[in-house]
Amino acid sequence: MPGKKNKTKMIPMAPEALGFRSGAPSASASPSNAPVHKKTGAPLIHESLFRLIHPAVSPASPIVDTHTHLALTFQSYRRNYPAGRFETAQEFVRALYAPAGVEAMVDVWMEAPVLRIWREFADSALTAEQRRDIWGGVEYWFVMGVHPHNAKFYTDAVEADIIGAMSHPRCVGWGEMGLDYHYDTSPRPVQRAVFERQLRCAVRLNKPLTIHSREADDDTERILKNLVPRDHKIHVHCFTNDPAFAQRLLDWFPNLFIGITGVITFSSNKDTSTTVRNMFKPSIAEPRLRIVLETDAPYMVPSTVYSAPSLTTPEAKGKKLALSHCGVLPWTADFIAGLLPQGNEENERWDTARVLSLARENARAMYGV
Repeated sequence: MPGKKNKTKMIPMAPEALGFRSGAPSASASPSNAPVHKKTGAPLIHESLFRLIHPAVSPASPIVDTHTHLALTFQSYRRNYPAGRFETAQEFVRALYAPAGVEAMVDVWMEAPVLRIWREFADSALTAEQRRDIWGGVEYWFVMGVHPHNAKFYTDAVEADIIGAMSHPRCVGWGEMGLDYHYDTSPRPVQRAVFERQLRCAVRLNKPLTIHSREADDDTERILKNLVPRDHKIHVHCFTNDPAFAQRLLDWFPNLFIGITGVITFSSNKDTSTTVRNMFKPSIAEPRLRIVLETDAPYMVPSTVYSAPSLTTPEAKGKKLALSHCGVLPWTADFIAGLLPQGNEENERWDTARVLSLARENARAMYGV
């Protein structure tokens, strides 16, 4: 989440709110008559310019988004582009993600009660043929948990639903779960109790963990160290916290990865960049880029994406993307490459392709995707 000003995530509670059953849209506006943001009124980049292709993306350096909210992304698209041409989330993926070089995504379900639409998504990605025909060849995976904002709604029934989802062939972890002391949407004692309860379930099932922690470093660290085996796989999602906190977790948990979103590109956020640089400090015995890349879409549009050729055209000038999506991930990798030490030999130099490639390996190590 960006800096200290990020707004609370929307938590849709009904499939109808997601637009999956919308009727045929009317003709979309022309690029010269772009829509405006439904909340801010800011002019938006026309959806015809959404398809982003980065030259560093290739089969050797693909896009793997380890944390995205596809249902919310599609909801945001339909809200901001009511005359848009995509009628389903899968059509949105086929048109924008596959051409951009997205190899895989980890979709995050975090609501309480659990949204039943998750199974429609997951069941439509069971076979290679489905993933080719329905998802455009993009590998769809998911995790499920309850976000700390929703901890007050956690019940035995919710837990049973999540445990049931854990056995689905496309499920690769438990989360997003954790602590958020910035908004305190749920009382802190409730957040801690629900976090501990979810951790115990996930550890018992040997599921990788997707962790949310905001302004709760001490309690997050204490709970993780108390309840999670040191060799467990942990993804600390959208890291914006104290770099020293990150280093303590990395030192304690050898299979822990720091999730980096487009928030690293924001001028108001220095801690995430410092966290990445610290992985290569001279005092580190084995310098290694222990990150996974994520969009947290529809949030966290990288500020650097506006250098993309399609977004520097007259039609796009002065306008903003209404939402993030998996295709923006290489611009986050661009920024990260600029933070890393550049050796004298070619194989010691960091560029966007190398960051994407290593992040792809780390995603496989973290989630098996």
